[in-house]
Order: sequence, then C-alpha cells, then structure tokens
Amino acid sequence: MSLERVRDILAEADRHGTAVLAFDAMNYAMIAAAVQGAAAAKRPVIVMLYPEMAGYVSLEGFLALVKEQARQVRIPVGIHLDHCSDFAYIVRALKAGFPSVMADGSLLPLDENIAFTASVVRTAKAFGADVEGELGHVGKAANEGDYIVSDLYTPVEEARVFAEATGVTALAIAFGSAHGNYTRPPKLDITRLKKINQAVKTPLVLHGGSGIPKEQLTEAFHNGINKFNVGTEFSYLNQKYTGQYFEQEMERDGACGHVEYAREKLSAYIAEKCRLTTCTAEPGTTGNSLEEIL
Repeated sequence: MSLERVRDILAEADRHGTAVLAFDAMNYAMIAAAVQGAAAAKRPVIVMLYPEMAGYVSLEGFLALVKEQARQVRIPVGIHLDHCSDFAYIVRALKAGFPSVMADGSLLPLDENIAFTASVVRTAKAFGADVEGELGHVGKAANEGDYIVSDLYTPVEEARVFAEATGVTALAIAFGSAHGNYTRPPKLDITRLKKINQAVKTPLVLHGGSGIPKEQLTEAFHNGINKFNVGTEFSYLNQKYTGQYFEQEMERDGACGHVEYAREKLSAYIAEKCRLTTCTAEPGTTGNSLEEIL
C-alpha cells in the first residue's frame, strides 16, 4: 500500500521545488484514473472528496475506493477532504478515517477564520490528521472580478499571522486564480506568491487550477506552490467521456462499458497533467506509510 500522509507528500514536493497535483473525484472511474494516471507518470497524487460530491459517494465508500487503488501502485497517494466550512462534517470525515481535511473559513473575517481553523487543527490532532486552511478570496472564475481584483488576494502579513496562529499543515492562498472555467486567461501574481512563500514556512496551495496557462503554473510551482488542485476540468472530462461512450460505443460494448471507457481516457489526461510537476518520490520516502493507520 502506498498511502502516505499529505504533509509528507507536500514536504517532498517542497524539497523538489515543485507541486503535487490533487484531483477532486466522486466515482470509481475518476478515483481509479487519478491514481493509475499518476502512477503511469510516476508522480505522487492526492485524491480529494469535495463535500458536494458526497451525494454520489459516501465518506467511507470514497476511502475504500482510494485505498483499493493505492494498493495497486507504487507511488505515494494522499487522501484529502476538500473545501469544507462545516465543523460537524469535518469531524464526521475525521471519524470515518480521512487523514487530511480542509477547514475553509475564507469567507470569514480574519479573526474568525483563525478561530475556526485553529479549532479544526486542535480536533484533527486527536486523529493524527493534517489540516489545510485558506486565506484570501479564491472565488468563481465566471466572475472576472474574483480573480483580477488584487484587493481580494491574500495579504502577505496576514498569511504569516494566520499560519502561525492556526498551525495548519498547508495554506491555500489567493493570488489570481478562481474556481471553475475562466472568462479570460488569469494572470497569477507571482510577486505576491514569492513574498508569501518567504513569510511562511507552511506549504502553499493553489486552488482553481482548471485553465491556468502552463507557463504560469510552472512559475508558481517554482516559487512556493506545493499542492495544485484540479476539479472542474476533471469533472467535465468525466461527463464528456461518459456521454461520448453512450453516443458512440454502447452498441458495441454494452451498457456497462462506460466505466472502463471513461477511466482509460481520464487516466491519460491525469498522466499528462501530472507531468507538469517534477516530483517523482518513491513510496516511503515522504515519511511514514499510513498502511497501519488506515
């Protein structure tokens, strides 16, 4: 089994001066593709569950599917609960066995965000789990102002205060990205990223990864981003390939063939995406395996 702690995977990425890709997944085809595609590229990967996807797969079911796939590969695989602002749901995830969770208090005032995130960190410690926090406004890509108005970006000094006060193991920041499909290509504020990276020791996370130009991603990875989240693009491709199967292939391969059809095409996409990074750590090099814990 190659399940490893997210904190250790990110630390290894930081040592390589690069990032590890993290994908939101909600069914077998997406989960299998995330792990198998990363393995084909010989890259670590983090598989995430977005709370809104819990209607399609339970916390326990998600964990079981990722563990099954992780047993079949030799790359480090991390498990993470993505954006969650509900303390009770985070506790449910921790009790279910999630070794890493995101406490999203980004819409709260700074002091309330710190208090909320710190409370999750204290709770997560009882489970030996990692916590990602968020500071700044990573909004919706459909709203152009959400990613071009620099007033919404993470302030450097606040990032330092937040990281020290909460004790998070990863920090998502805003510096020109947004969730969803962009109305025009974003322009990441690399200067701000560099300053935040100098101000905090915590691994930094880039959200809103669908549609950011490759050159900007490479620069971000070289300047402090250690975790890169991809959700919208991956989800849309899953829908595209599933629909494509029923339109073009069902008569030949039957009603159940769409799972393997989508998995195969999504795996190729994941492998290509993972090659944006240069971290090729072998399992066990990032720290203690989670085999005995999970």
